[in-house]
Amino acid sequence: MSTKVLPGQRLGTTAEFRAGSGTYVRDGFVHAAVVGHRTLVRPGESADPAGAAPGAGAAAAAGADAAVPPTLAVVRDRHATAVPEIGSIIIGKVARVNPRLASLNIMVVGTTPCTETFQGVIRVQDVRATEKDKVQIYRSFRPGDVVRARVISLGDAKSYFLSTAENELGVVFAQSMAGYTMVPISWEEMVCPKTKVIEFRKCAKPPQQ
Repeated sequence: MSTKVLPGQRLGTTAEFRAGSGTYVRDGFVHAAVVGHRTLVRPGESADPAGAAPGAGAAAAAGADAAVPPTLAVVRDRHATAVPEIGSIIIGKVARVNPRLASLNIMVVGTTPCTETFQGVIRVQDVRATEKDKVQIYRSFRPGDVVRARVISLGDAKSYFLSTAENELGVVFAQSMAGYTMVPISWEEMVCPKTKVIEFRKCAKPPQQ
């Protein structure tokens, strides 16, 4: 019976299994790369039950080299929720910040809203592409900001490392201390239209239409 797994979840060791579709290898372990069902594929079998003829897998497996380890694969659900992948553009809301990173709740992947909860982290070295040693998280993001970012790697289960080190990435919506929607006036500043107070942010350049 297959088991539902989430991105980053450990499935087995590379000593026992080969990595198949929907997985990746890290530190000697096979991990899930997508949301789906953990499937054990023996030599000659198909990872997708719908794509294999009855009895074909068993016949092929019988003649396969016994030394070849089985393959771990993750088969996507037919109607799976939007899931962040490496290279995906996401929209997330900043939940908390500290001197080293900003934590986000991912709300949208591409143009598809998420129906499951995914966490993202923007580390201080991933905020911008230049002068990384001068970056301060508190001058880039604040709790409540809505941010456009790119997924650069997978973390633990349901957690992703994000980057805003592109002109089109960064804060797309923020409220001032007075509660008004701020307007970007440069790539690192936004102004409150009511109080005219300027606050620092890593602003996203609007994408070209």
